[in-house]
Amino acid sequence: QVQLVESGEGVEQPGGSLRLSCEASGGTFSRYAMGWFRQAPGKEREFVASINWSGGITYYADSVKGRFTISRDNAKNTVYLQMNSLEPEDTAVYSCAACPMATRNSKICSYWGQGTQVTVSS
Repeated sequence: QVQLVESGEGVEQPGGSLRLSCEASGGTFSRYAMGWFRQAPGKEREFVASINWSGGITYYADSVKGRFTISRDNAKNTVYLQMNSLEPEDTAVYSCAACPMATRNSKICSYWGQGTQVTVSS
């Protein structure tokens, strides 16, 4: 059983930056690919970024490509999401997930964090 805890929530102005972290415990972190997903009020959960076990493969949603960077540190059991050039449309609850492979499909991910709020507003 893997437990995931996100941190880094905050309120930022458009154009600003935030870094989210997701620390895992209770399992072998390096066995899992990791993903970040988000859900805005009144909308369905959507894929943001994912990374394979070694960090050598990453995928991004078109809406965040070039602005967000996913990375991981297996020694620290942590995955990160660096978010730059934030836009109001990035406002959402961001959740990390442990998945069997790097994926855009949240349905195959087994373990989820509780989510952390990101608000982009002037």
